[in-house]
Amino acid sequence: MIEHHLDDDILSQYAAGTLTEGWSIAVASHLALCPACRSKMDMLDSLGGYFLEADDGRASDVSKSWEAVKARIDAGEVDNVVSLKVRSVPDRVYPEPLKRYIEAAGGLRWKRLGSGAAQMLIPTGDATTTVRLLKIPAGQPVPEHSHGGLELTLVLDGSFSDEVATFGRGDIEMADDNLTHQPKADVDKDCICLAVTDAPLRFKSRFMRLIQPLLGI
Repeated sequence: MIEHHLDDDILSQYAAGTLTEGWSIAVASHLALCPACRSKMDMLDSLGGYFLEADDGRASDVSKSWEAVKARIDAGEVDNVVSLKVRSVPDRVYPEPLKRYIEAAGGLRWKRLGSGAAQMLIPTGDATTTVRLLKIPAGQPVPEHSHGGLELTLVLDGSFSDEVATFGRGDIEMADDNLTHQPKADVDKDCICLAVTDAPLRFKSRFMRLIQPLLGI
């Protein structure tokens, strides 16, 4: 069961079409796995259509937080809201939005990072973000680090735990420059994640800082 979701602001930006490509890949991949967030998106899409039809200057309301939008629905200010029709999602490691990018890159091409870990950079046209797949061996941690900006990490297979919580398939962790952590793959199996960042990580280890340019992390 997915317990960690995208926040309402990012969903609203995605619905409004204002997210850049890198972040949109993470959002679309999470939505392919998460019925709860798809429900919010269906509601936001319906509201967007309502405001455009109303054409009374309220289109900007779509970018507000989910709680603000939901309050308007509960107050009866929005009519004809379409309820979610749950779509079944095949149990695959790579959801369709991400799979298309992998195929466009010529298939999975893992690059070893050491200690059994590996990554694959996902080419995009978005110069503001870096999109990568990460494979963390079962029971192994990644080096302790903080963040120079925002990082979205979506679990595709296996699970990992850090100072915040445990994250399994479909869960997404949103980390910013306030979080220092050391994610560790759980012992059952390797953990495969999609990670999107807009700035380099800040490693605590001096050695990791020295080799960071070689790893491109």
